[in-house]
Amino acid sequence: MTDAAPSHGRGAARPRKPYARRLSPEARREQLLDAALRVLVRDGFDQVTIEAIAQEAGVTRPVVYSAYGGLGPLLHALLDRSEQRGLEQALTLLPPDGVPADVDAWLVDAAGRMIDLVQADPDTWRPILGLVGPAPAVVRERISVTEELVRVQVARAIRAGLDARGGPDLDADILSHLAVATAEQFGRLALERPDEYPRERLVESLSALLRMVPVRG
Repeated sequence: MTDAAPSHGRGAARPRKPYARRLSPEARREQLLDAALRVLVRDGFDQVTIEAIAQEAGVTRPVVYSAYGGLGPLLHALLDRSEQRGLEQALTLLPPDGVPADVDAWLVDAAGRMIDLVQADPDTWRPILGLVGPAPAVVRERISVTEELVRVQVARAIRAGLDARGGPDLDADILSHLAVATAEQFGRLALERPDEYPRERLVESLSALLRMVPVRG
């Protein structure tokens, strides 16, 4: 006995199109940005398409076009949002008044909190830390500009902290490059190899290194 051929009559079930539940325009745009970010982190920059975003969000392509008009505006909005989130989070690592009471303790604490930030919001930080494959030039440029904004603030805090404790006479500008690069690498290790490089190991190693620097000049 053979299986009956599928019916194509009027009563046959038709594939349902994705149904986009009603959202406010702002909520819809945020939903699509979240979907685009998930596609980017999972599949890479070159796989972020209108079709991929629509499928990830569970909506139709017209819904995406209605919210953003096209892929270009959507990606620019995603870049703006990611840049703002990353900058706001990074700035929380700075001492509140710009002058750390203990510059060494602040650097160690900031490195630890950087690890906490990236682990709490990995999708935002993976592209920033270069963990999503080759990024377009515009993305690399925006990341570089934002990184420099943070580095300048770190340099000021280091300089103020060294002055407050009376030395040693170190180049705060160079140290800020080292501090930012170290924090970023700690973030990468915390995301990519957390079992091998747990938070405690990274933070304690930095603390031990700083203890080797004389407190005064």
